[in-house]
Amino acid sequence: MSRTQPQEEETDVPMQTIMPGERNRVLLAEVKKRSGTDFNRCFQCRACGNGCPFVQAMDYPPNAVLRLLQYGLDREVLECKTIWVCAGCHTCSSQCPMAIDLAGVMDILRLIAVERGAAIAKPNILDFHEEVLSSLKRYGRAHKLGIMWHYKLKTRNWFSDMDTGLKMLVKRKLELLPSRVKAIEEITDLFKCYRRESG
Repeated sequence: MSRTQPQEEETDVPMQTIMPGERNRVLLAEVKKRSGTDFNRCFQCRACGNGCPFVQAMDYPPNAVLRLLQYGLDREVLECKTIWVCAGCHTCSSQCPMAIDLAGVMDILRLIAVERGAAIAKPNILDFHEEVLSSLKRYGRAHKLGIMWHYKLKTRNWFSDMDTGLKMLVKRKLELLPSRVKAIEEITDLFKCYRRESG
């Protein structure tokens, strides 16, 4: 029986040949240290990707990101869409039979990508993340309408998801006025370590 070449997925991600001994383990060690997660326990069962509600929008499923890290493909990891599409819902982490905190790994990868100035694979996604953080800092919770308004001001992409916004408004999923938590100073203190030079 002849060996057949594995079919490429619809994601248009080029296949790469990995040669033993060519692996760069600097990013691997940094992510393990900063996330406190030993993801070498991953045996590629794909439970994380099977449970992820956003996996269809990712270029690599979460388990593949771990494999890229293990192979030392730093640029591919830091410039992939997956780390930005991840919503941090922890579905992957809760379904992992090895109790690997994949959501924590994705958080650290986003931080490192920003610190190193890596190309962001999803256009304007960093602006969106920063608007969510800004809302949390101001009110202690996410004010969705305010987030959408400020995001649209930054991106000038006014009508791309207007239908979704109108549906949310009709279903009363968008509060017109923000509500603030009582202990807002405690929330504000959490943001003192967060800094990004805008440029």
